[in-house]
Amino acid sequence: MKSALKLIVALCFVTAPSFADSPEQFGKTLAITEVTLVSDILANPKKYDGKKVRVEGAIVDVCKKRGCWIKLASDKEDETIVFKVDDGVIVFPVEAKGRKAIAEGVVSARTYSVEELIEQGEHHAHEQGTTFDPSTIKEPKTVVRIMGEGAVLSE
Repeated sequence: MKSALKLIVALCFVTAPSFADSPEQFGKTLAITEVTLVSDILANPKKYDGKKVRVEGAIVDVCKKRGCWIKLASDKEDETIVFKVDDGVIVFPVEAKGRKAIAEGVVSARTYSVEELIEQGEHHAHEQGTTFDPSTIKEPKTVVRIMGEGAVLSE
């Protein structure tokens, strides 16, 4: 009996690393094969607004409160795009930061008023435990993000 238990424990340690390296699926199964560059979406948001796309990138941030969004690095330095999902439908773990994502969803390019941007900034700061200075918002802004449907995360 003890040798059987030792064998089971040993197998768990041997197979655990292979599970850690396997991709994790969140939400719907990915269906699009062509990858759209994040930089292309950000350069011409009106062209992609309302269109379903597949993007790839490193996860540079995750919603710490609900796991309802991930921020993906662009193929160009210093660019990112938010991949937002409905609260509770998909929950990304905070530990996903630093992993690679392949994600599909519909591009949204919406212009927000100064008041809406201040409200969003305050909400985001509250969720993330940071501070926000409303005086930094001077004019309306077009916000481009992907309304997420499904994603696959890998190491």
